[in-house]
Amino acid sequence: MRLLLDTNALVWFYLDDPQLSATAKAAIVDPANQSFVSPASYWELAIKVSIGKYVLKESFADFLQHAVFDNGFTIVPIETKHAVVVASLPFHHRDPFDRLLVAQANVDGLHLVSTDKILDQYPITRVW
Repeated sequence: MRLLLDTNALVWFYLDDPQLSATAKAAIVDPANQSFVSPASYWELAIKVSIGKYVLKESFADFLQHAVFDNGFTIVPIETKHAVVVASLPFHHRDPFDRLLVAQANVDGLHLVSTDKILDQYPITRVW
């Protein structure tokens, strides 16, 4: 299974936070699965860190290295084909980062690892 981690899933996995569901954690650690991270997720987190809405215990650069690259996650690039899908998505969800994740999951055939149930209204498979 090919998984796209939303921002919370990425952070909670890295921190081994119990807010990450057992199902999501099992899917991420399963060696048969491949996990992806969108620039939308680390961009969202960068914004939250810069405005003080989220505090990391290490530098943002170190967080990216440890949470993304040291875990072997692959960056899924944002491409024009994703923007085309975002433009046509109904507004079940107004968060621009989540809408981009939905588009990437849809276009690239990824299962979205997210706690956000409202995303089930889109043509994707959500893992939680």
